[in-house]
Amino acid sequence: MKRSFDPKTFRWSGVEAATYADENSAAGRQWRGTSRHIIKGREEGGAFDVRYFEVAAEGYTSLERHAHIHSVVCVRGRGYAVIGSEVHELAAFDHVWVPPNTPHQFVNASAEPFGFLCIVDAQRDRPQALAPAEIEELRRNPKTARKLRP
Repeated sequence: MKRSFDPKTFRWSGVEAATYADENSAAGRQWRGTSRHIIKGREEGGAFDVRYFEVAAEGYTSLERHAHIHSVVCVRGRGYAVIGSEVHELAAFDHVWVPPNTPHQFVNASAEPFGFLCIVDAQRDRPQALAPAEIEELRRNPKTARKLRP
């Protein structure tokens, strides 16, 4: 199936923006200005899903972890990813991957939208919030302390 891309709106045909995360989950309550666009979902078959996330200025995703990996390609704007104890600056066409069970968060670092493609297993586990001790460890780490949101 084809999804045509419109560079004026930065959207794919037939793909509606959705809420980024379940706001009632522990992890879902800790994000701002992020939308999710499912370009290829599990209902279309195959072993993987392709999603586009867009993070508005001053926005960020949840600080979370799960057993599946993410393959992420930045396609719009600038931002950074906190992955474990490291911070990775991201610009158009940069790639990062998130290993299994690794805390991670994506943050917009500019006034323009920060967008990235995220490829994940079609059959995957739900996000898990970090334990307070894990968050405290990231807040004590000089690399990640000032980069975490909120």
